[in-house]
Amino acid sequence: MSSSSPTLTRTSVAIVGAGPAGLTVANLLRNAGVDCVLLEAESREFIEQRPRAGFMEEWAVHALARHGLADRILERAEKQEQFEFRVAGQRHTVRTAKLSGRRHFVYPQPLLVTDLAASYVDRAGGDVRFGVRDVVLSGLDGERPAVSYTDPSNGERHRVECDFIAGCDGARGVTHAAIPADRSVITRHHHGVAWLALLAQAPPSADGVVFGIHEQGFGAHMARSPEVTRYYLEVAPGDDPANWPHARVWEELRIRLGAAGAPPLSEGPLIEQVVLDMHNYVVEPMAYGRLYLAGDSAHLVAPIAAKGMNLAINDALLLAGALITHYQGDDSGLAGYSEACLRRVWQYQEFSQWLSEVMHGASSGDRFRAGTAAARLRRLLGSESAAQAFAGLYLGEEADL
Repeated sequence: MSSSSPTLTRTSVAIVGAGPAGLTVANLLRNAGVDCVLLEAESREFIEQRPRAGFMEEWAVHALARHGLADRILERAEKQEQFEFRVAGQRHTVRTAKLSGRRHFVYPQPLLVTDLAASYVDRAGGDVRFGVRDVVLSGLDGERPAVSYTDPSNGERHRVECDFIAGCDGARGVTHAAIPADRSVITRHHHGVAWLALLAQAPPSADGVVFGIHEQGFGAHMARSPEVTRYYLEVAPGDDPANWPHARVWEELRIRLGAAGAPPLSEGPLIEQVVLDMHNYVVEPMAYGRLYLAGDSAHLVAPIAAKGMNLAINDALLLAGALITHYQGDDSGLAGYSEACLRRVWQYQEFSQWLSEVMHGASSGDRFRAGTAAARLRRLLGSESAAQAFAGLYLGEEADL
């Protein structure tokens, strides 16, 4: 590493992390004429290919569209209006669009990241620095915070001084760890299960999402493209993907997703196998000094209800709006940012926990949990008012953004 003084950049907002949250903030600030620098530990090629979430709530698409960031989503995304529970060999369709008036957009996160990166980097000429190393935050409680990092191409240190830092670098990032332990509270919840996340090079075997509830464990089917399907299998926490060879995976999927009249599963090579422990956390408040957290830096929601990417977009829209109005002389948005975000965060956490019990009760080995989970499902399937309330939460409430 060079021993000379760091190269200095001055800007208004330093954004750490080029996922959906960071890229959305960067685009909105750039469009509003607010200077910003975007720092990302990975390469552009990596973030544009990294498998992640695939469902966007309609309000989130409309919000991005108002800022000119959803053209390809509106042009290319499949829109899903229903999903299916399979339980005890029977199929039960929940028509969420009819119940709520809203739909899910199927648009994998890598495509969204690609679109947002193209908008910020290629069309707007935004300042982005990929592959940064050894990121350090400083001066968070002062008037001029800074982010320093190492350029991997030459080992030189760079320092970005700014008015504010947007921490959008995810659950394993450095930004939320920069908040002193006595200045935040991290609340955690473990669901006690894990999912084996699978990508199969095989066409979808159903029109929409399928949730299989079975004593042997939860299973799920989610279309990603005409050629690729996402599957999930409930497994024990800490399980090894190597314990799940091709034949065992497809046998379990056939059992857990089996139902009278259901078409057979279209099998294909498994191109991804990852075990995800189902756990959640929330950082409160989502701000410290001149640092504001967004997305998984501030909260993690297990993929049980497909809420993570939508929460990240909500945070980013609120944070960008608050920063823009700050430079227009109004600090009320920054003052209320954390509280405004956390209302939706906790609502989605509660819904995720509720749905987790429905999905995992039958396989819990606990007769009480299995019985209450079955009661929840009967109420959902048998009561229009209960189904409407569920559909509203499943598809997300409209945001005033």
